[in-house]
Amino acid sequence: MIDVLIVGAGPNGLMLACELALAGIHPVVLERHATPTGEPRANGLVGQVVRLLDRRDLYARLSGESTPPSPRPAFVFGAFPLDLTMLADNPHYALGVPQAQLEAALAARAAELGVDLRRGHEVVDLRQRPDAVEVDLADGTRLSSRFLVGADGGRSAVRRLAGIDFPGVTNDLSVSRTASVTVPASSLDPETGGLRVPGYGVVPPFQHTRTARGLIVWAPFPGRPAILSTTEWPDSPPGDETPMSLPELRASVTRVLGVDVPVGAPDGPGLLRRLAGGNTRIAARYRAGRVLLVGDAAHVHPAMGGPGLNLGLQDAVNLGWKLAATVRGWAPQGLLDTYESERRPVAERVVMSTQAQSALVGPGDEITGLRELFAELLRKPEVTGHIAALMSGADVRYPADPADPLAGRSAPDVVVHGDHGPVRLAELTRAARPLLLDSTGAYGAVAAPWRDRVDVITGPLEGTTATALLVRPDCFVAWSAGDPATLRASLTQHFGLPE
Repeated sequence: MIDVLIVGAGPNGLMLACELALAGIHPVVLERHATPTGEPRANGLVGQVVRLLDRRDLYARLSGESTPPSPRPAFVFGAFPLDLTMLADNPHYALGVPQAQLEAALAARAAELGVDLRRGHEVVDLRQRPDAVEVDLADGTRLSSRFLVGADGGRSAVRRLAGIDFPGVTNDLSVSRTASVTVPASSLDPETGGLRVPGYGVVPPFQHTRTARGLIVWAPFPGRPAILSTTEWPDSPPGDETPMSLPELRASVTRVLGVDVPVGAPDGPGLLRRLAGGNTRIAARYRAGRVLLVGDAAHVHPAMGGPGLNLGLQDAVNLGWKLAATVRGWAPQGLLDTYESERRPVAERVVMSTQAQSALVGPGDEITGLRELFAELLRKPEVTGHIAALMSGADVRYPADPADPLAGRSAPDVVVHGDHGPVRLAELTRAARPLLLDSTGAYGAVAAPWRDRVDVITGPLEGTTATALLVRPDCFVAWSAGDPATLRASLTQHFGLPE
């Protein structure tokens, strides 16, 4: 019998597979497409997930850089530029890689870890037993697994077959058009990379620019065709029977900016897409018996601010160690259920943020007045800091002891000064094992009974005021230094009774 069957070989399913493999579980991943689609989707990652990729040795593979990620000086919120240089502690990271590149890197990592990835296999039915889930495939094959995870997107077959409702709202008011384009060299601003539009001005790069008539995004990605996108709120949206075209996008740009922009098609294939409306939904349950959901299968929302992969990949890492512990038999009672209790509130905050941003970019004079007020507020560092923490996920705190200021928060980027020199936390977390970082040497004996599950690292700590930290496999702090009895309780709560 298979231990864990994952349906969907997108970024979230592959990340979960890697996490399970690191924990000693060898999952099977089923993907209905016979080959990677290469369909253009996300154009990068934003938020704390970039630090997480560094902590799994994936950042260097994707960025081509040998140095750790550093915060970015600017971002956008609801078509407002965010000046993050005013923040003493900037939590915002970004990594500009297309989703196809991310999927390829995760698939390669999964292969290195021995993950069984089977393409061209579509799930058409499932049944739950007390000890397993039976899955029927389109080719007549039947598989049994101890657990089944749906990572198969917003239209998840697993979610539907498991009988999990997907409540929320559908908004049919907006129409977004996106295409890969070329523009004359004279249209490029040499200093900013923005799009110079006679009669309008410069459309800055990689920002949402709002006018009273709509929204426009200019994204001149290096080494690949630029992307131009618009969003409008028409009285009568076009039907799906009319194929999207470049002249249609150009006409939309003219309506949004009030002037024409000469755009052409790139050499070779490119993105050409129209989306009408959008969904905001969160699954009624993240778990139904032995079936669980991650990523878009559990939640969908507007794309404003690009939070999708930040949310979904961290779902996968939160679930991975808990599911592995359950399969291996040492998980404390209720540990697997904390996947939903910890991650659902994060999804709800992302939904709140994206809906607020969608409202702020809407048409009309009353929205313009609201934006004037927001522009004033965003000049205050405390407001910009709050927004940056929200968008990056740096404000996430899982339920924890309120007397412990670090518990439940993402671990700081500490450096341990051991016998062999300084070591970054990101180098210690690549195996996805729990860590006890102990600058005093006084707590190792407490954790000794858990030595099969928890690694103890001793040495002075740089980058935190804590003298000791218990770090979960998902790089969140379970406990920071205090009474040894509270450490023993946290070890038991998170990693079960010792053998």
